[in-house]
Amino acid sequence: MIREITASELQARRAAGTGPVVLDVREAWELDLARIADVVHIPMNEVPARLSELDPDREIVVMCKAGGRSLQVAHFLDRKGFRSVANLTGGILAWSRDVDPSVPQY
Repeated sequence: MIREITASELQARRAAGTGPVVLDVREAWELDLARIADVVHIPMNEVPARLSELDPDREIVVMCKAGGRSLQVAHFLDRKGFRSVANLTGGILAWSRDVDPSVPQY
């Protein structure tokens, strides 16, 4: 079972300096529309080929637009032996709604 984390919980952890690595699996054009700072960007379809860029011992929160693609990637990482993986519930849309309304919704 993949753990879920809310946008508010993620923001609080980042503000406290205990934030996990945030892996944004959206396409580049989506990041051009709406983004949060300090994320690792690897589009969903590139994750298998770029696994070596991620540390399996670090906590990783996977995000996308609404939470569907990121959940699939979180399951993939879990199957590949990543120790602590979570899904950002509601994705960038939840971040915009609950944390930072200046982030556009698309």
